[in-house]
Amino acid sequence: MPETILVTGCTRGTGRALTEELIARGQRVLGCGRSREAIAELKEAHPEHAFEALDITDRAAVGAWAEAAIGSAGAPDRIVNNAGAINRNAPLWKVPPEEIDMVLDVNVKGTINVIQAFLPAMLARGSGVIANFSSGWGRSADAEVAPYCASKWAIEGLSQAFAEELPDGLCAVAVNPGIIDTAMLRSCLPALAPDAVKPDEWAAAAADLILGLGPADNGQPQTIHPRRSLSS
Repeated sequence: MPETILVTGCTRGTGRALTEELIARGQRVLGCGRSREAIAELKEAHPEHAFEALDITDRAAVGAWAEAAIGSAGAPDRIVNNAGAINRNAPLWKVPPEEIDMVLDVNVKGTINVIQAFLPAMLARGSGVIANFSSGWGRSADAEVAPYCASKWAIEGLSQAFAEELPDGLCAVAVNPGIIDTAMLRSCLPALAPDAVKPDEWAAAAADLILGLGPADNGQPQTIHPRRSLSS
Protein backbone atom coordinates (compact mmCIF):
# COMPACT_ATOMS: atom_id res chain seq x y z
CA MET A 1 0.00 0.00 0.00
CA PRO A 2 1.45 3.42 -0.92
CA GLU A 3 2.72 5.58 1.90
CA THR A 4 2.69 9.35 2.21
CA ILE A 5 6.27 10.58 2.44
CA LEU A 6 7.14 14.18 3.23
CA VAL A 7 10.31 15.49 1.58
CA THR A 8 11.64 18.97 2.37
CA GLY A 9 13.84 20.68 -0.18
CA CYS A 10 12.16 18.67 -2.93
CA THR A 11 12.88 21.06 -5.79
CA ARG A 12 16.54 20.33 -6.53
CA GLY A 13 19.52 18.08 -5.86
CA THR A 14 18.98 15.12 -3.58
CA GLY A 15 15.47 16.20 -2.66
CA ARG A 16 14.30 16.35 -6.26
CA ALA A 17 15.94 13.04 -7.13
CA LEU A 18 14.46 11.30 -4.10
CA THR A 19 11.04 12.75 -4.85
CA GLU A 20 11.09 11.43 -8.41
CA GLU A 21 12.32 8.02 -7.23
CA LEU A 22 9.60 7.71 -4.59
CA ILE A 23 6.92 8.69 -7.09
CA ALA A 24 8.27 6.11 -9.56
CA ARG A 25 7.91 3.49 -6.83
CA GLY A 26 4.25 4.31 -6.32
CA GLN A 27 4.58 6.31 -3.11
CA ARG A 28 2.67 9.54 -2.47
CA VAL A 29 4.95 12.54 -1.95
CA LEU A 30 4.19 15.60 0.12
CA GLY A 31 6.98 18.04 -0.70
CA CYS A 32 8.09 21.59 -0.11
CA GLY A 33 10.75 23.93 -1.44
CA ARG A 34 11.48 27.65 -1.67
CA SER A 35 11.37 27.93 -5.47
CA ARG A 36 7.84 28.71 -6.62
CA GLU A 37 8.84 27.99 -10.22
CA ALA A 38 10.20 24.53 -9.37
CA ILE A 39 7.17 23.74 -7.22
CA ALA A 40 4.91 24.73 -10.12
CA GLU A 41 6.85 22.36 -12.38
CA LEU A 42 6.43 19.50 -9.90
CA LYS A 43 2.71 20.19 -9.56
CA GLU A 44 2.30 20.10 -13.33
CA ALA A 45 4.37 16.94 -13.74
CA HIS A 46 2.80 15.12 -10.78
CA PRO A 47 -0.70 16.52 -10.14
CA GLU A 48 -1.65 13.56 -7.95
CA HIS A 49 0.97 14.55 -5.39
CA ALA A 50 1.08 17.60 -3.10
CA PHE A 51 3.77 20.27 -3.32
CA GLU A 52 4.01 23.57 -1.48
CA ALA A 53 6.26 26.60 -1.98
CA LEU A 54 7.51 27.67 1.43
CA ASP A 55 10.57 28.38 3.54
CA ILE A 56 10.95 25.90 6.39
CA THR A 57 12.55 28.60 8.55
CA ASP A 58 9.12 30.30 8.60
CA ARG A 59 7.52 28.54 11.55
CA ALA A 60 4.05 29.94 10.90
CA ALA A 61 4.13 28.90 7.23
CA VAL A 62 5.23 25.38 8.14
CA GLY A 63 2.44 25.15 10.71
CA ALA A 64 -0.19 26.26 8.21
CA TRP A 65 1.14 23.79 5.64
CA ALA A 66 1.02 20.96 8.16
CA GLU A 67 -2.51 21.79 9.23
CA ALA A 68 -3.76 21.80 5.64
CA ALA A 69 -1.83 18.69 4.60
CA ILE A 70 -2.89 16.64 7.62
CA GLY A 71 -6.47 17.80 7.23
CA SER A 72 -6.45 16.64 3.62
CA ALA A 73 -4.51 13.38 3.74
CA GLY A 74 -3.70 12.60 7.37
CA ALA A 75 -0.29 12.36 8.99
CA PRO A 76 2.64 11.45 6.75
CA ASP A 77 4.02 7.95 7.19
CA ARG A 78 7.60 9.16 6.80
CA ILE A 79 9.31 12.54 7.01
CA VAL A 80 12.59 13.18 5.19
CA ASN A 81 14.16 16.41 6.46
CA ASN A 82 16.41 16.89 3.45
CA ALA A 83 16.44 20.68 3.00
CA GLY A 84 19.84 22.16 3.75
CA ALA A 85 22.16 25.11 3.26
CA ILE A 86 25.91 25.67 3.52
CA ASN A 87 28.12 28.70 4.03
CA ARG A 88 30.62 29.83 1.43
CA ASN A 89 34.06 28.43 2.19
CA ALA A 90 35.85 30.65 4.72
CA PRO A 91 37.49 30.50 8.15
CA LEU A 92 34.87 30.88 10.86
CA TRP A 93 35.95 34.42 11.75
CA LYS A 94 35.38 35.50 8.16
CA VAL A 95 31.93 33.96 7.64
CA PRO A 96 29.34 36.78 7.51
CA PRO A 97 26.81 36.66 10.38
CA GLU A 98 23.91 36.43 7.95
CA GLU A 99 25.40 33.26 6.43
CA ILE A 100 25.79 31.69 9.88
CA ASP A 101 22.17 32.55 10.66
CA MET A 102 21.02 31.10 7.34
CA VAL A 103 22.85 27.80 7.81
CA LEU A 104 21.66 27.28 11.38
CA ASP A 105 18.13 28.46 10.63
CA VAL A 106 17.64 26.14 7.66
CA ASN A 107 19.53 23.08 8.85
CA VAL A 108 18.56 23.06 12.51
CA LYS A 109 15.56 25.30 13.17
CA GLY A 110 13.90 24.35 9.88
CA THR A 111 14.18 20.68 10.75
CA ILE A 112 12.70 21.32 14.18
CA ASN A 113 9.86 23.38 12.67
CA VAL A 114 8.84 20.49 10.42
CA ILE A 115 9.05 17.93 13.23
CA GLN A 116 7.02 20.02 15.63
CA ALA A 117 4.35 20.75 13.02
CA PHE A 118 3.80 17.19 11.79
CA LEU A 119 4.77 14.95 14.72
CA PRO A 120 1.63 15.37 16.87
CA ALA A 121 -0.48 13.71 14.16
CA MET A 122 2.04 10.86 13.87
CA LEU A 123 2.00 10.42 17.65
CA ALA A 124 -1.80 10.31 17.62
CA ARG A 125 -1.70 7.56 14.99
CA GLY A 126 1.06 5.70 16.84
CA SER A 127 3.46 5.22 13.94
CA GLY A 128 5.89 7.07 11.72
CA VAL A 129 9.50 7.51 10.69
CA ILE A 130 11.49 10.77 10.80
CA ALA A 131 14.76 10.79 8.86
CA ASN A 132 16.84 13.91 9.46
CA PHE A 133 19.55 14.36 6.84
CA SER A 134 22.94 14.95 8.44
CA SER A 135 26.27 14.74 6.63
CA GLY A 136 29.69 13.20 6.79
CA TRP A 137 30.46 16.58 8.35
CA GLY A 138 27.99 15.77 11.09
CA ARG A 139 30.32 12.99 12.20
CA SER A 140 33.67 14.60 11.30
CA ALA A 141 34.88 18.12 10.53
CA ASP A 142 36.86 20.16 8.02
CA ALA A 143 38.20 23.65 7.58
CA GLU A 144 36.12 26.50 6.16
CA VAL A 145 32.72 24.87 6.76
CA ALA A 146 32.48 25.31 10.54
CA PRO A 147 28.88 26.63 10.58
CA TYR A 148 27.74 23.75 8.39
CA CYS A 149 29.58 21.21 10.56
CA ALA A 150 28.01 22.76 13.65
CA SER A 151 24.55 22.45 12.13
CA LYS A 152 24.99 18.82 11.14
CA TRP A 153 26.54 17.80 14.46
CA ALA A 154 23.43 19.42 15.93
CA ILE A 155 21.22 17.24 13.74
CA GLU A 156 23.04 14.12 14.96
CA GLY A 157 22.55 15.07 18.61
CA LEU A 158 19.00 16.26 18.09
CA SER A 159 18.03 13.03 16.35
CA GLN A 160 19.48 10.79 19.04
CA ALA A 161 17.93 12.79 21.88
CA PHE A 162 14.59 13.04 20.06
CA ALA A 163 14.61 9.27 19.48
CA GLU A 164 14.85 8.73 23.24
CA GLU A 165 11.63 10.69 23.67
CA LEU A 166 9.53 8.78 21.15
CA PRO A 167 7.04 6.11 22.18
CA ASP A 168 7.09 2.60 20.73
CA GLY A 169 6.01 2.49 17.11
CA LEU A 170 7.91 5.58 15.98
CA CYS A 171 11.44 6.07 14.73
CA ALA A 172 13.82 9.03 14.42
CA VAL A 173 17.27 8.74 12.87
CA ALA A 174 20.02 10.93 11.49
CA VAL A 175 20.99 9.95 7.95
CA ASN A 176 24.34 10.68 6.30
CA PRO A 177 23.39 10.88 2.60
CA GLY A 178 26.98 10.44 1.43
CA ILE A 179 28.90 12.43 -1.18
CA ILE A 180 26.64 13.41 -4.09
CA ASP A 181 27.31 15.67 -7.07
CA THR A 182 25.03 18.56 -6.15
CA ALA A 183 25.27 22.34 -6.20
CA MET A 184 26.19 22.20 -2.52
CA LEU A 185 29.13 19.86 -3.14
CA ARG A 186 30.30 22.00 -6.06
CA SER A 187 30.26 25.05 -3.79
CA CYS A 188 32.43 23.57 -1.04
CA LEU A 189 34.43 20.70 -2.60
CA PRO A 190 34.34 21.23 -6.38
CA ALA A 191 37.25 18.85 -6.99
CA LEU A 192 35.15 15.92 -5.71
CA ALA A 193 32.07 16.64 -7.80
CA PRO A 194 33.10 15.01 -11.12
CA ASP A 195 33.67 11.63 -9.46
CA ALA A 196 30.77 11.82 -7.01
CA VAL A 197 27.61 9.79 -7.49
CA LYS A 198 24.88 11.67 -9.37
CA PRO A 199 21.60 12.46 -7.60
CA ASP A 200 19.48 10.22 -9.83
CA GLU A 201 21.84 7.31 -9.22
CA TRP A 202 21.94 8.01 -5.49
CA ALA A 203 18.16 8.18 -5.18
CA ALA A 204 17.59 4.43 -5.58
CA ALA A 205 19.77 3.61 -2.56
CA ALA A 206 18.27 6.52 -0.64
CA ALA A 207 14.73 5.30 -1.26
CA ASP A 208 15.70 1.77 -0.25
CA LEU A 209 17.02 3.02 3.07
CA ILE A 210 14.19 5.45 3.79
CA LEU A 211 11.46 2.93 2.97
CA GLY A 212 13.19 0.24 5.01
CA LEU A 213 13.41 2.21 8.25
CA GLY A 214 11.19 1.17 11.13
CA PRO A 215 10.85 1.27 14.92
CA ALA A 216 13.76 -1.13 15.38
CA ASP A 217 16.07 1.53 13.88
CA ASN A 218 15.04 4.26 16.30
CA GLY A 219 18.05 6.35 17.32
CA GLN A 220 20.51 4.41 15.17
CA PRO A 221 22.53 6.67 12.82
CA GLN A 222 22.23 5.63 9.18
CA THR A 223 24.36 6.11 6.06
CA ILE A 224 23.27 5.80 2.44
CA HIS A 225 25.64 3.70 0.32
CA PRO A 226 24.75 4.18 -3.35
CA ARG A 227 25.79 1.53 -5.85
CA ARG A 228 27.53 2.99 -8.89
CA SER A 229 26.20 1.92 -12.26
CA LEU A 230 28.49 0.04 -14.64
CA SER A 231 28.56 3.04 -16.95
CA SER A 232 29.89 5.37 -14.23
